[in-house]
Amino acid sequence: MAVYNYDVVILGTGPAGEGAAMNASKYGRKLAVVDSRRVVGGNCTHLGTIPSKALRHSVKQIIEFNTNPMFRQIGEPRWFSFPDVLKSAERVISKQVSSRTGYYARNRIDMFNGTASFVDERTVEVVTPSGAVERLVADQFVIATGSRPYRPSDINFNHPRVYDSDTILSLSHTPRRLIIYGAGVIGCEYASIFSGLGVLVDLIDTRDQLLSFLDDEISDALSYHLRNNNVLIRHNEDYERVEGLDNGVILHLKSGKKIKADALLWCNGRTGNTDRLGLENIGIKVNSRGQIEVDENYRTSVSNIYAAGDVIGWPSLASAAYDQGRSAAGNIVEHDGWRFVNDVPTGIYTIPEISSIGKNEQELTVAKIPYEVGKAFFKGMARAQISNEPVGMLKILFHRETLEILGVHCFGDQASEIVHIGQAIMNQPGELNTLKYFVNTTFNYPTMAEAYRVAAFDGLNRIF
Repeated sequence: MAVYNYDVVILGTGPAGEGAAMNASKYGRKLAVVDSRRVVGGNCTHLGTIPSKALRHSVKQIIEFNTNPMFRQIGEPRWFSFPDVLKSAERVISKQVSSRTGYYARNRIDMFNGTASFVDERTVEVVTPSGAVERLVADQFVIATGSRPYRPSDINFNHPRVYDSDTILSLSHTPRRLIIYGAGVIGCEYASIFSGLGVLVDLIDTRDQLLSFLDDEISDALSYHLRNNNVLIRHNEDYERVEGLDNGVILHLKSGKKIKADALLWCNGRTGNTDRLGLENIGIKVNSRGQIEVDENYRTSVSNIYAAGDVIGWPSLASAAYDQGRSAAGNIVEHDGWRFVNDVPTGIYTIPEISSIGKNEQELTVAKIPYEVGKAFFKGMARAQISNEPVGMLKILFHRETLEILGVHCFGDQASEIVHIGQAIMNQPGELNTLKYFVNTTFNYPTMAEAYRVAAFDGLNRIF
Protein backbone atom coordinates (compact mmCIF):
# COMPACT_ATOMS: atom_id res chain seq x y z
CA MET A 1 0.00 0.00 0.00
CA ALA A 2 1.40 3.37 -1.05
CA VAL A 3 1.38 6.10 1.63
CA TYR A 4 1.54 9.82 0.82
CA ASN A 5 1.88 12.75 3.24
CA TYR A 6 0.29 16.18 2.81
CA ASP A 7 -0.56 19.31 4.72
CA VAL A 8 -4.14 19.32 3.43
CA VAL A 9 -6.26 16.72 1.62
CA ILE A 10 -9.49 17.80 -0.03
CA LEU A 11 -12.22 15.30 -0.85
CA GLY A 12 -14.09 16.43 -3.96
CA THR A 13 -13.29 18.71 -6.90
CA GLY A 14 -16.61 20.53 -7.30
CA PRO A 15 -16.86 24.27 -6.53
CA ALA A 16 -16.25 23.83 -2.78
CA GLY A 17 -13.26 21.54 -3.28
CA GLU A 18 -11.80 23.79 -5.95
CA GLY A 19 -12.26 26.91 -3.82
CA ALA A 20 -10.51 25.23 -0.90
CA ALA A 21 -7.69 23.85 -3.03
CA MET A 22 -6.90 27.12 -4.80
CA ASN A 23 -6.90 29.16 -1.60
CA ALA A 24 -4.75 26.72 0.40
CA SER A 25 -2.27 26.37 -2.47
CA LYS A 26 -1.66 30.14 -2.51
CA TYR A 27 -0.22 29.85 0.98
CA GLY A 28 2.29 27.14 0.20
CA ARG A 29 0.45 24.15 1.58
CA LYS A 30 1.25 20.74 0.12
CA LEU A 31 -2.08 19.58 -1.26
CA ALA A 32 -3.90 16.60 -2.68
CA VAL A 33 -7.45 16.30 -3.96
CA VAL A 34 -9.47 13.11 -4.30
CA ASP A 35 -12.41 12.60 -6.62
CA SER A 36 -14.42 9.55 -7.58
CA ARG A 37 -14.35 10.68 -11.21
CA ARG A 38 -11.31 10.56 -13.46
CA VAL A 39 -11.94 14.21 -14.34
CA VAL A 40 -12.39 17.26 -12.12
CA GLY A 41 -15.43 19.48 -11.74
CA GLY A 42 -17.73 17.51 -9.48
CA ASN A 43 -21.47 17.14 -9.93
CA CYS A 44 -21.72 20.86 -10.67
CA THR A 45 -19.81 20.44 -13.93
CA HIS A 46 -20.95 16.98 -14.98
CA LEU A 47 -24.53 16.57 -13.77
CA GLY A 48 -25.93 19.79 -12.32
CA THR A 49 -25.31 23.45 -12.87
CA ILE A 50 -23.31 23.42 -16.10
CA PRO A 51 -25.28 20.89 -18.19
CA SER A 52 -28.69 22.17 -17.08
CA LYS A 53 -27.79 25.81 -17.79
CA ALA A 54 -26.23 24.96 -21.15
CA LEU A 55 -29.36 22.96 -21.94
CA ARG A 56 -31.53 25.90 -20.92
CA HIS A 57 -29.56 28.28 -23.16
CA SER A 58 -30.07 26.03 -26.19
CA VAL A 59 -33.80 25.72 -25.47
CA LYS A 60 -34.03 29.50 -25.17
CA GLN A 61 -32.45 29.83 -28.62
CA ILE A 62 -34.97 27.35 -30.02
CA ILE A 63 -37.85 29.34 -28.52
CA GLU A 64 -36.46 32.52 -30.07
CA PHE A 65 -36.19 30.88 -33.50
CA ASN A 66 -39.68 29.41 -33.31
CA THR A 67 -41.46 32.54 -32.07
CA ASN A 68 -39.64 35.49 -33.67
CA PRO A 69 -41.31 36.42 -37.02
CA MET A 70 -37.94 37.58 -38.38
CA PHE A 71 -36.74 33.98 -38.59
CA ARG A 72 -39.61 32.93 -40.86
CA GLN A 73 -37.48 34.19 -43.75
CA ILE A 74 -35.08 31.35 -42.88
CA GLY A 75 -37.64 28.63 -42.31
CA GLU A 76 -40.69 27.48 -40.43
CA PRO A 77 -40.67 26.62 -36.69
CA ARG A 78 -38.72 23.45 -36.00
CA TRP A 79 -38.94 20.68 -33.44
CA PHE A 80 -35.71 19.68 -31.70
CA SER A 81 -35.14 16.46 -29.76
CA PHE A 82 -33.81 16.44 -26.20
CA PRO A 83 -30.69 14.34 -27.08
CA ASP A 84 -29.78 16.74 -29.90
CA VAL A 85 -30.11 19.78 -27.66
CA LEU A 86 -28.02 18.07 -24.97
CA LYS A 87 -24.99 17.97 -27.28
CA SER A 88 -24.34 21.66 -26.63
CA ALA A 89 -24.08 20.90 -22.92
CA GLU A 90 -21.52 18.17 -23.58
CA ARG A 91 -19.29 20.66 -25.39
CA VAL A 92 -19.45 23.08 -22.46
CA ILE A 93 -18.66 20.31 -19.95
CA SER A 94 -15.57 19.37 -21.93
CA LYS A 95 -14.32 22.97 -21.95
CA GLN A 96 -14.98 23.34 -18.22
CA VAL A 97 -13.03 20.17 -17.41
CA SER A 98 -10.11 21.38 -19.51
CA SER A 99 -10.02 24.77 -17.78
CA ARG A 100 -10.32 23.38 -14.28
CA THR A 101 -7.73 20.66 -14.85
CA GLY A 102 -5.34 23.46 -15.75
CA TYR A 103 -5.99 25.21 -12.43
CA TYR A 104 -4.87 22.16 -10.44
CA ALA A 105 -1.84 21.57 -12.67
CA ARG A 106 -0.63 25.17 -12.42
CA ASN A 107 -0.91 25.07 -8.64
CA ARG A 108 0.94 21.72 -8.48
CA ILE A 109 -1.84 19.95 -6.65
CA ASP A 110 -1.70 16.15 -6.63
CA MET A 111 -4.83 14.39 -7.83
CA PHE A 112 -6.12 10.96 -6.80
CA ASN A 113 -8.97 9.11 -8.47
CA GLY A 114 -11.08 6.78 -6.36
CA THR A 115 -13.36 6.38 -3.36
CA ALA A 116 -12.01 7.94 -0.17
CA SER A 117 -12.88 6.92 3.38
CA PHE A 118 -11.46 7.93 6.75
CA VAL A 119 -9.33 5.44 8.67
CA ASP A 120 -8.78 7.93 11.48
CA GLU A 121 -8.85 11.71 11.82
CA ARG A 122 -5.54 12.11 9.99
CA THR A 123 -5.76 9.33 7.41
CA VAL A 124 -7.92 8.47 4.44
CA GLU A 125 -7.74 5.44 2.21
CA VAL A 126 -8.48 5.80 -1.50
CA VAL A 127 -9.68 2.74 -3.37
CA THR A 128 -8.84 3.29 -7.03
CA PRO A 129 -10.98 2.01 -9.94
CA SER A 130 -8.48 -0.85 -10.37
CA GLY A 131 -8.96 -1.90 -6.73
CA ALA A 132 -5.59 -0.68 -5.49
CA VAL A 133 -5.53 1.10 -2.14
CA GLU A 134 -3.59 4.32 -1.50
CA ARG A 135 -3.29 5.93 1.91
CA LEU A 136 -3.17 9.72 2.34
CA VAL A 137 -1.99 11.19 5.64
CA ALA A 138 -2.60 14.90 6.34
CA ASP A 139 -2.84 17.48 9.11
CA GLN A 140 -6.16 18.81 7.85
CA PHE A 141 -8.99 17.69 5.59
CA VAL A 142 -11.82 19.41 3.75
CA ILE A 143 -14.88 17.33 2.94
CA ALA A 144 -16.40 18.73 -0.24
CA THR A 145 -18.07 15.65 -1.70
CA GLY A 146 -21.28 17.41 -2.74
CA SER A 147 -24.72 15.87 -2.97
CA ARG A 148 -26.92 13.67 -5.15
CA PRO A 149 -30.67 13.45 -5.74
CA TYR A 150 -32.64 12.03 -2.83
CA ARG A 151 -34.14 8.67 -3.83
CA PRO A 152 -36.98 7.22 -1.75
CA SER A 153 -36.64 3.46 -1.31
CA ASP A 154 -40.18 2.80 -2.55
CA ILE A 155 -39.53 4.16 -6.05
CA ASN A 156 -37.83 2.00 -8.68
CA PHE A 157 -35.22 4.25 -10.24
CA ASN A 158 -33.99 1.33 -12.33
CA HIS A 159 -37.17 1.53 -14.40
CA PRO A 160 -36.32 2.96 -17.86
CA ARG A 161 -39.01 5.66 -17.60
CA VAL A 162 -38.14 6.90 -14.09
CA TYR A 163 -35.38 9.53 -13.81
CA ASP A 164 -33.82 11.87 -11.30
CA SER A 165 -31.99 15.14 -12.01
CA ASP A 166 -28.74 13.22 -12.62
CA THR A 167 -30.01 10.42 -14.85
CA ILE A 168 -32.25 12.74 -16.89
CA LEU A 169 -29.11 13.73 -18.77
CA SER A 170 -29.04 10.21 -20.23
CA LEU A 171 -32.58 10.55 -21.63
CA SER A 172 -32.41 9.16 -25.16
CA HIS A 173 -35.82 10.28 -26.39
CA THR A 174 -38.12 13.28 -26.09
CA PRO A 175 -41.29 12.44 -24.14
CA ARG A 176 -44.60 13.90 -25.26
CA ARG A 177 -45.69 14.23 -21.64
CA LEU A 178 -43.49 14.39 -18.56
CA ILE A 179 -44.31 14.34 -14.86
CA ILE A 180 -41.90 16.35 -12.69
CA TYR A 181 -42.33 15.50 -9.01
CA GLY A 182 -41.00 18.31 -6.83
CA ALA A 183 -41.37 22.00 -7.64
CA GLY A 184 -38.22 23.31 -6.05
CA VAL A 185 -35.53 25.15 -7.99
CA ILE A 186 -34.42 22.11 -10.01
CA GLY A 187 -37.98 21.01 -10.75
CA CYS A 188 -39.00 24.47 -11.96
CA GLU A 189 -35.88 24.80 -14.10
CA TYR A 190 -36.50 21.49 -15.84
CA ALA A 191 -40.20 22.34 -16.25
CA SER A 192 -39.08 25.41 -18.22
CA ILE A 193 -36.60 23.43 -20.28
CA PHE A 194 -38.96 20.62 -21.28
CA SER A 195 -41.95 22.89 -21.92
CA GLY A 196 -39.65 24.94 -24.17
CA LEU A 197 -39.13 21.77 -26.21
CA GLY A 198 -42.87 21.35 -26.61
CA VAL A 199 -43.27 18.68 -23.92
CA LEU A 200 -46.49 18.73 -21.87
CA VAL A 201 -45.33 18.95 -18.26
CA ASP A 202 -47.22 18.07 -15.08
CA LEU A 203 -45.36 19.83 -12.24
CA ILE A 204 -46.27 18.30 -8.88
CA ASP A 205 -45.75 20.68 -5.96
CA THR A 206 -45.97 19.35 -2.40
CA ARG A 207 -46.60 22.91 -1.17
CA ASP A 208 -49.21 25.58 -1.90
CA GLN A 209 -46.91 28.01 -3.72
CA LEU A 210 -43.97 27.73 -6.09
CA LEU A 211 -40.63 28.56 -4.46
CA SER A 212 -42.22 30.09 -1.36
CA PHE A 213 -38.90 31.62 -0.27
CA LEU A 214 -39.21 34.09 -3.14
CA ASP A 215 -41.06 37.39 -3.06
CA ASP A 216 -44.76 36.58 -3.63
CA GLU A 217 -44.98 38.71 -6.75
CA ILE A 218 -41.99 36.95 -8.31
CA SER A 219 -43.37 33.52 -7.43
CA ASP A 220 -46.73 34.46 -8.98
CA ALA A 221 -45.00 35.66 -12.14
CA LEU A 222 -43.14 32.35 -12.46
CA SER A 223 -46.38 30.41 -12.03
CA TYR A 224 -48.08 32.49 -14.72
CA HIS A 225 -45.31 32.02 -17.29
CA LEU A 226 -44.96 28.30 -16.64
CA ARG A 227 -48.73 27.86 -17.11
CA ASN A 228 -48.58 30.02 -20.21
CA ASN A 229 -46.13 27.47 -21.63
CA ASN A 230 -48.38 24.45 -21.03
CA VAL A 231 -47.00 23.47 -17.63
CA LEU A 232 -49.82 22.14 -15.46
CA ILE A 233 -48.98 22.93 -11.84
CA ARG A 234 -50.62 20.78 -9.16
CA HIS A 235 -50.17 22.20 -5.66
CA ASN A 236 -50.50 20.44 -2.28
CA GLU A 237 -50.00 16.96 -3.69
CA ASP A 238 -48.01 14.01 -2.32
CA TYR A 239 -47.21 10.76 -4.06
CA GLU A 240 -48.57 7.44 -2.91
CA ARG A 241 -46.68 5.28 -5.36
CA VAL A 242 -45.12 5.25 -8.82
CA GLU A 243 -46.28 2.55 -11.21
CA GLY A 244 -43.88 1.73 -14.04
CA LEU A 245 -45.33 0.62 -17.38
CA ASP A 246 -43.69 -0.72 -20.53
CA ASN A 247 -44.36 2.57 -22.30
CA GLY A 248 -44.55 5.06 -19.45
CA VAL A 249 -45.45 5.67 -15.82
CA ILE A 250 -48.51 6.31 -13.68
CA LEU A 251 -48.11 8.57 -10.66
CA HIS A 252 -50.63 7.73 -7.94
CA LEU A 253 -51.24 10.69 -5.63
CA LYS A 254 -52.60 10.55 -2.10
CA SER A 255 -55.45 12.79 -3.24
CA GLY A 256 -56.69 9.93 -5.42
CA LYS A 257 -55.48 11.36 -8.72
CA LYS A 258 -53.67 9.17 -11.26
CA ILE A 259 -51.42 10.89 -13.76
CA LYS A 260 -50.02 9.02 -16.73
CA ALA A 261 -47.04 10.19 -18.74
CA ASP A 262 -44.20 8.93 -20.90
CA ALA A 263 -41.67 9.51 -18.11
CA LEU A 264 -41.25 10.79 -14.56
CA LEU A 265 -38.51 13.10 -13.35
CA TRP A 266 -37.99 13.01 -9.57
CA CYS A 267 -36.77 16.37 -8.21
CA ASN A 268 -37.67 16.21 -4.54
CA GLY A 269 -34.61 16.95 -2.43
CA ARG A 270 -30.95 16.02 -2.30
CA THR A 271 -28.71 13.91 -0.08
CA GLY A 272 -25.14 14.64 0.99
CA ASN A 273 -22.49 12.29 -0.39
CA THR A 274 -21.27 11.08 2.98
CA ASP A 275 -22.34 7.44 3.20
CA ARG A 276 -19.03 6.07 1.89
CA LEU A 277 -16.68 8.39 3.77
CA GLY A 278 -16.29 6.22 6.87
CA LEU A 279 -17.34 9.12 9.10
CA GLU A 280 -18.30 6.65 11.83
CA ASN A 281 -14.57 5.94 12.21
CA ILE A 282 -13.89 9.51 13.30
CA GLY A 283 -17.10 10.33 15.18
CA ILE A 284 -18.67 12.77 12.71
CA LYS A 285 -22.44 12.40 12.55
CA VAL A 286 -24.76 13.38 9.69
CA ASN A 287 -28.44 14.30 9.63
CA SER A 288 -31.24 12.39 7.87
CA ARG A 289 -30.19 13.88 4.53
CA GLY A 290 -26.53 12.90 4.92
CA GLN A 291 -25.40 16.46 5.67
CA ILE A 292 -22.57 17.43 8.02
CA GLU A 293 -22.96 20.14 10.65
CA VAL A 294 -20.22 22.78 10.75
CA ASP A 295 -19.54 25.92 12.79
CA GLU A 296 -19.11 29.43 11.37
CA ASN A 297 -15.52 28.52 10.47
CA TYR A 298 -16.69 25.47 8.47
CA ARG A 299 -15.09 23.19 11.03
CA THR A 300 -16.82 19.89 11.83
CA SER A 301 -17.00 18.28 15.28
CA VAL A 302 -13.45 17.02 14.62
CA SER A 303 -11.13 20.02 14.92
CA ASN A 304 -8.84 19.28 11.96
CA ILE A 305 -11.63 18.36 9.53
CA TYR A 306 -13.67 20.97 7.67
CA ALA A 307 -16.63 20.67 5.31
CA ALA A 308 -18.13 22.95 2.66
CA GLY A 309 -20.60 23.00 -0.21
CA ASP A 310 -23.71 20.91 -0.69
CA VAL A 311 -22.49 18.37 1.86
CA ILE A 312 -23.28 20.88 4.66
CA GLY A 313 -26.72 21.82 3.29
CA TRP A 314 -27.95 25.42 2.88
CA PRO A 315 -27.80 27.16 0.50
CA SER A 316 -26.66 24.33 -1.80
CA LEU A 317 -25.57 26.68 -4.57
CA ALA A 318 -22.40 26.41 -6.64
CA SER A 319 -21.69 30.10 -6.07
CA ALA A 320 -21.85 29.74 -2.29
CA ALA A 321 -19.99 26.41 -2.33
CA TYR A 322 -16.90 27.97 -3.94
CA ASP A 323 -16.78 30.72 -1.30
CA GLN A 324 -17.42 28.23 1.51
CA GLY A 325 -14.53 26.07 0.35
CA ARG A 326 -12.31 29.10 0.02
CA SER A 327 -13.28 30.21 3.53
CA ALA A 328 -12.64 26.76 5.00
CA ALA A 329 -9.13 26.86 3.54
CA GLY A 330 -8.69 30.41 4.81
CA ASN A 331 -9.26 29.10 8.32
CA ILE A 332 -6.84 26.22 7.78
CA VAL A 333 -4.01 28.52 6.69
CA GLU A 334 -5.00 31.02 9.43
CA HIS A 335 -5.35 33.87 6.99
CA ASP A 336 -7.99 36.59 7.21
CA GLY A 337 -9.19 35.84 3.66
CA TRP A 338 -12.28 34.01 4.86
CA ARG A 339 -15.86 34.79 5.88
CA PHE A 340 -19.05 33.04 6.82
CA VAL A 341 -20.99 32.93 3.57
CA ASN A 342 -24.51 34.19 4.21
CA ASP A 343 -24.98 37.06 1.76
CA VAL A 344 -25.86 34.85 -1.19
CA PRO A 345 -27.98 35.97 -4.15
CA THR A 346 -30.64 33.58 -5.35
CA GLY A 347 -30.18 32.57 -9.00
CA ILE A 348 -32.92 30.44 -10.56
CA TYR A 349 -32.48 29.57 -14.23
CA THR A 350 -36.05 29.12 -15.29
CA ILE A 351 -37.28 30.73 -18.52
CA PRO A 352 -37.36 33.66 -17.75
CA GLU A 353 -34.80 33.55 -14.98
CA ILE A 354 -35.11 34.84 -11.42
CA SER A 355 -32.61 36.40 -9.06
CA SER A 356 -32.89 38.20 -5.74
CA ILE A 357 -30.96 39.36 -2.72
CA GLY A 358 -31.98 40.82 0.61
CA LYS A 359 -35.42 40.85 2.20
CA ASN A 360 -38.72 40.25 0.44
CA GLU A 361 -42.03 41.99 1.12
CA GLN A 362 -43.34 39.24 3.39
CA GLU A 363 -40.26 39.38 5.63
CA LEU A 364 -40.31 43.18 5.89
CA THR A 365 -44.01 43.19 6.69
CA VAL A 366 -43.58 40.64 9.49
CA ALA A 367 -40.64 42.64 10.88
CA LYS A 368 -42.78 45.84 10.74
CA ILE A 369 -40.14 47.70 8.76
CA PRO A 370 -41.64 50.70 6.91
CA TYR A 371 -40.68 49.97 3.32
CA GLU A 372 -41.70 51.13 -0.11
CA VAL A 373 -41.44 49.58 -3.56
CA GLY A 374 -39.91 50.81 -6.81
CA LYS A 375 -40.48 48.87 -10.03
CA ALA A 376 -39.23 48.89 -13.59
CA PHE A 377 -41.12 46.71 -16.07
CA PHE A 378 -38.93 45.30 -18.82
CA LYS A 379 -41.61 45.85 -21.48
CA GLY A 380 -40.88 49.57 -21.22
CA MET A 381 -37.07 49.26 -21.38
CA ALA A 382 -35.48 50.04 -24.72
CA ARG A 383 -32.86 47.30 -24.39
CA ALA A 384 -35.53 44.67 -23.66
CA GLN A 385 -37.52 45.83 -26.68
CA ILE A 386 -34.42 45.60 -28.88
CA SER A 387 -33.55 42.09 -27.66
CA ASN A 388 -37.19 40.99 -27.88
CA GLU A 389 -37.20 40.04 -24.17
CA PRO A 390 -40.09 42.13 -22.79
CA VAL A 391 -41.12 39.76 -19.98
CA GLY A 392 -40.10 40.67 -16.46
CA MET A 393 -39.40 43.42 -13.99
CA LEU A 394 -36.91 44.77 -11.48
CA LYS A 395 -38.28 45.42 -8.01
CA ILE A 396 -36.40 47.41 -5.35
CA LEU A 397 -37.54 47.41 -1.72
CA PHE A 398 -36.27 50.36 0.33
CA HIS A 399 -36.80 52.01 3.71
CA ARG A 400 -39.37 54.80 3.49
CA GLU A 401 -37.43 57.16 5.75
CA THR A 402 -33.73 56.45 5.15
CA LEU A 403 -34.12 55.21 1.54
CA GLU A 404 -31.77 52.32 2.43
CA ILE A 405 -32.04 49.46 -0.07
CA LEU A 406 -33.48 46.42 1.71
CA GLY A 407 -34.01 43.96 -1.12
CA VAL A 408 -33.67 43.55 -4.88
CA HIS A 409 -35.85 41.11 -6.82
CA CYS A 410 -35.64 40.51 -10.54
CA PHE A 411 -37.63 38.37 -12.94
CA GLY A 412 -36.74 38.23 -16.63
CA ASP A 413 -33.92 37.81 -19.09
CA GLN A 414 -30.44 38.29 -17.51
CA ALA A 415 -31.93 38.58 -14.01
CA SER A 416 -28.97 36.76 -12.47
CA GLU A 417 -26.62 39.37 -13.98
CA ILE A 418 -28.80 42.40 -13.22
CA VAL A 419 -29.13 41.60 -9.52
CA HIS A 420 -25.41 42.07 -8.88
CA ILE A 421 -25.64 45.82 -9.37
CA GLY A 422 -28.11 45.99 -6.51
CA GLN A 423 -25.97 43.61 -4.45
CA ALA A 424 -22.93 45.84 -4.87
CA ILE A 425 -24.80 48.97 -3.73
CA MET A 426 -26.46 47.18 -0.80
CA ASN A 427 -22.99 46.37 0.54
CA GLN A 428 -21.80 49.99 0.51
CA PRO A 429 -21.59 51.97 3.76
CA GLY A 430 -23.85 54.79 4.86
CA GLU A 431 -25.65 56.96 2.34
CA LEU A 432 -24.10 55.10 -0.59
CA ASN A 433 -26.57 52.30 0.11
CA THR A 434 -29.70 54.28 -0.73
CA LEU A 435 -32.08 54.76 -3.62
CA LYS A 436 -30.38 58.08 -4.37
CA TYR A 437 -27.39 56.24 -5.84
CA PHE A 438 -29.48 55.02 -8.76
CA VAL A 439 -31.06 58.44 -9.30
CA ASN A 440 -27.72 60.25 -9.28
CA THR A 441 -25.81 57.76 -11.43
CA THR A 442 -25.69 57.94 -15.23
CA PHE A 443 -26.35 54.53 -16.81
CA ASN A 444 -25.44 53.52 -20.33
CA TYR A 445 -28.43 53.69 -22.67
CA PRO A 446 -29.90 51.38 -23.77
CA THR A 447 -29.05 48.80 -21.12
CA MET A 448 -30.91 46.54 -18.73
CA ALA A 449 -28.94 48.16 -15.88
CA GLU A 450 -30.93 51.31 -16.54
CA ALA A 451 -33.88 49.53 -14.93
CA TYR A 452 -32.38 50.54 -11.57
CA ARG A 453 -32.80 54.23 -12.41
CA VAL A 454 -36.37 53.68 -13.61
CA ALA A 455 -37.27 51.66 -10.51
CA ALA A 456 -35.65 54.26 -8.22
CA PHE A 457 -37.72 57.10 -9.68
CA ASP A 458 -40.82 54.95 -9.44
CA GLY A 459 -40.13 54.32 -5.76
CA LEU A 460 -39.39 57.95 -4.96
CA ASN A 461 -42.62 59.00 -6.66
CA ARG A 462 -44.50 56.86 -4.12
CA ILE A 463 -43.22 58.77 -1.10
CA PHE A 464 -42.76 62.35 -2.31
